[in-house]
Amino acid sequence: MRPPSAEQLTTAWSPSLFPADLHAGRLRLLARLSARIGPDGALRAPCRSRVTESALTLALLDRSKHAHHSAGARLRHYLERHRGCADPWDAAVAETALHRHEGHGADNRALEEFIVRAPDFTGPRKRALAQAVFTMLGAEGAYVDPGADAFDVTALHPWATVQVTAVKVILARAAGRCEPPSADDLALLLSTQCPGTVWEGNLLIHLSVLHALAALPGQATVVTEGINTALMHQRGDGGLPFVSDTDTWCAITAGLAMHAAGAPERTVRHVADHLVRIQQSEGGWSYSENAQLPDTDCTTVATEFLHQLDARAYRTSVERGLNALIAVRGADGGFPTYGAGTPSEACMTAAAVNALSTQGLRYRDLIRSSLHFLADRQRADGTFPPGWSSSRLHTLFRAHLAAQYQSSPRVRAMNRRIVKLVHSSQNDDGGWGQQAGAPSDAISTAYALIVLARLPDPGPAARATRYLLDQQRPDGSIVSVPDMLGPRPFPYRIPVLADIFALLALGHLTRRIGPLPTIAANRRHGTALLVERTAT
Repeated sequence: MRPPSAEQLTTAWSPSLFPADLHAGRLRLLARLSARIGPDGALRAPCRSRVTESALTLALLDRSKHAHHSAGARLRHYLERHRGCADPWDAAVAETALHRHEGHGADNRALEEFIVRAPDFTGPRKRALAQAVFTMLGAEGAYVDPGADAFDVTALHPWATVQVTAVKVILARAAGRCEPPSADDLALLLSTQCPGTVWEGNLLIHLSVLHALAALPGQATVVTEGINTALMHQRGDGGLPFVSDTDTWCAITAGLAMHAAGAPERTVRHVADHLVRIQQSEGGWSYSENAQLPDTDCTTVATEFLHQLDARAYRTSVERGLNALIAVRGADGGFPTYGAGTPSEACMTAAAVNALSTQGLRYRDLIRSSLHFLADRQRADGTFPPGWSSSRLHTLFRAHLAAQYQSSPRVRAMNRRIVKLVHSSQNDDGGWGQQAGAPSDAISTAYALIVLARLPDPGPAARATRYLLDQQRPDGSIVSVPDMLGPRPFPYRIPVLADIFALLALGHLTRRIGPLPTIAANRRHGTALLVERTAT
């Protein structure tokens, strides 16, 4: 995701072609993100409430006759606000949770809309999960046999294995099979329960496990303790989130974005040193310090960031990150999100190419095969299979960056389709939506602007910049829709990511517009001076 080096840049664009408030907006955004970096170099970014986890928690309270009446009332108020909302899934889940004793059936429309948005290789598992959610909420007729493939844990990463096991136990009860789970399945579910700690920071898995255990004899104490643990994460609006936080992912992407956009060097190094301290023993990074499972996304971008900032100072961490990355590479040349032997994905493969390319020609053979994997996964319209973003532009911009590092007819053809799609899908207001025909949003526009910043014509980039700056609040933050997915295709909200990706896009753009002496000057000074300059 890093911006281009000086050697990669084409002819510079004149600043006069862009909005007059471009650099003021960039500095306001940079100041806001810099101010969020804590004394330890971390960027704390709690996840916002989500309907699914809130509904599952309320169902547990009702089912177990739990004594937290105040927590239950707050959950009901949260869910009441989402009845009839625009999202069919959230509306159906909220309605079912609030009327679980009134014989509501599963919402088949919500089920099907959920499943069609999931990646193909997760389809059977996601259908089973969707059915399990309505089963946990007490909906009538929620069970339809999803088939044996839905419970196959072969080549699944640990999070998916636990989720599938919980769903299997839940749906077995719904199908009228009352035999207890196997000893291995029960041991796996119980291994995730530790009072006061949500396993891997994942509330959805935590709550699913509690629902599976709640129907089993002898597990009442475990379930009660698990409910108490979940309620430790109840938000001010009454709801519960998908995960506790995505602090590590936010710190990684913020560090890269701030460096690209001209942050003070000592601020950026503060973030980098924090990332080095929390790098895992095998060399990777996870999305949160509360999680142990490393992922390709965090590992690739952390590696890019550290190398871009200071290749010599962070050489050991970069090398360990690259080794961890190569260790999960698939035989098909692609890279998965989690662990060796799990399915390769387009977005993660593009991310891996961008990280490997920091080493010049060292990994040219790996990069070639990975780019060919990526080209083979591209659809005729230029898009790629769903990744971890609600926006199709996310994989597009990362694949476009990856395509810069090796050229072959297949890769050039892939890149031409990306550029054509980005150009053709710009909305009249200058922005882009998450999918074809969708209204513009700031994060999708930021993704598109990163592509445009490398192209010959500055016109589309100028219009995109205007749209992006129009989404900026007076405090410097950026207004946007939720973008991240987890598990796919559930969206969840981390508002600071709109700030981060908008700043990253402006960093890519300002590399194309130059020279900018303020960038060099800002890197020699601290955040306090940056804030003062922003305000004047």
